[in-house]
Amino acid sequence: MNAQPEYAAAPPPAPAPGAAAQLLARIRTDRRAEAWAPAFERDWGKALEDSRASYSLTPLHDVVRTWQIRLDTAPAVDAFIDSSMDDSGFVALEDILGPRP
Repeated sequence: MNAQPEYAAAPPPAPAPGAAAQLLARIRTDRRAEAWAPAFERDWGKALEDSRASYSLTPLHDVVRTWQIRLDTAPAVDAFIDSSMDDSGFVALEDILGPRP
C-alpha cells in the first residue's frame, strides 16, 4: 500500500503579472499606508531574493496572496474592533499549551 495520495492538489492560480503593483497602490490608499507600505516592500524584497535564489516565483506569489487577504479582511477586523465587542473572556493559547520551545 502507498500512503501517498493518488492525486496532487491543484495549486492556487498565479496572480496576474501586475498584481504586486496594483496591490501596492491599494496599500498606499489605505489608512494604514504609513506602516503597511514599508512592510509590503520589505516582504516583497525578501521574496524577490528568495525567488532569485530558488528560480521559483512561488515566494512572490505568496507575498501577493498574503497581502491581498490582509487588505480584503481589514474592513472586517476594523468593524469588529469598532463594535466594542469584549474578547477578553478568552484564554490565551500559551496558557493551555505552554510556551513554545
